[in-house]
Amino acid sequence: MRSLESRYQPPAMVSGDVIIMLGGGATADTPNVHGKGHLMGSAANRLLTAAQLYHITGAPIIISGGQVFANTGKEAEIARHILLGLGIPDEKIIVEGQSLNTTDNAKFSKQIVVERDFTRPILVTSAFHMVRSVGQFSKYNMTVLPYPTDYQTNTHFIFEWHQLWPRADAFYNSQLAIKEYLGLLAIRWF
Repeated sequence: MRSLESRYQPPAMVSGDVIIMLGGGATADTPNVHGKGHLMGSAANRLLTAAQLYHITGAPIIISGGQVFANTGKEAEIARHILLGLGIPDEKIIVEGQSLNTTDNAKFSKQIVVERDFTRPILVTSAFHMVRSVGQFSKYNMTVLPYPTDYQTNTHFIFEWHQLWPRADAFYNSQLAIKEYLGLLAIRWF
């Protein structure tokens, strides 16, 4: 996982005219303070970073993510309600709710960027997902400022004996890393 997460670092100075936040999973009908539905861990971390970047830059946020499965909820709409609850004005939130995968994220976000004359997008996604995301946006001739978040590993490795024990989170991280590496191979075709 660290080999994926270390390829991009958050920039020291953030400048852009729009923030593009990629979805990462949601529940459809779980009770929330401002409606129904929650973002899954990775998507929630992405949302927090997008909100923080909004407060630094004032740039509008494109939330890119549709309803991938019948039980997952409409990610962009759920994220919109949460951002509104965090005090971000509705006119600063742009919902892109068609995307079902990273290729779609790039394709549909590009349409919005072109329609609204944005020129300097900041891309927010999980650090492990950033390499593939930048590759997909590049396929659509978009240059983005990568702002990785949702790190699954520490920047500096510190060995502790308990890390040798079989753990569910280690299995989960291995699954995520394998998916990303396979996705990097598939970029050529999708």
